[in-house]
Amino acid sequence: MEQSFYDQVFELVRLIPKGRVSSYGAIARSLGAGGSARMVGYAMSNAGLAHPKVPAHRVVNSSGLLTGRFHFSDPNDMERLLAEEGVRVKNDKVVDFKKLMWDPLQEL
Repeated sequence: MEQSFYDQVFELVRLIPKGRVSSYGAIARSLGAGGSARMVGYAMSNAGLAHPKVPAHRVVNSSGLLTGRFHFSDPNDMERLLAEEGVRVKNDKVVDFKKLMWDPLQEL
């Protein structure tokens, strides 16, 4: 059976290492759907229902902004979960974003 786009996104996001982040666009490009960053965002907003768990807090926008934070039950959860993994956030943006960026096309 063919995996849905959301399932493909979830599978890939589960591979992002703790302490690293990726972007909606990087996830989309690695799945051969370069123009579908918004669809990755929609998938992340539904990730709370997926099993096994999907670390949606590790997916940010292309500038490192926590644009998905309002899809968490508490908008501060995204930053808190990143902080627990050693990722610093300032003004809703990942500090050292380029250094922490995990691009599946380069990492896998």
